Amino acid sequence: MTVASHIAELKKKHESLSSKVEQAQRAPAVDDLHIADLKKQKLKLKEEIGRLSA
Repeated sequence: MTVASHIAELKKKHESLSSKVEQAQRAPAVDDLHIADLKKQKLKLKEEIGRLSA
C-alpha cells in the first residue's frame, strides 16, 4: 500500500467518523462519552493524516 492510498483510506475513515458524530449529536439518547470517544478517534486519524502528509 502506498502512502497516498493509506492517506486516502484514513480520510475516508475520518469522514465516516464525522458522519457518525453528527448523527450521535442529533440523537437524544446517545451517551456523551460515546460522542467523545468518536471525536478522539477522529482526532487520532487527523493527526495520522497530518503526520503522513508531512
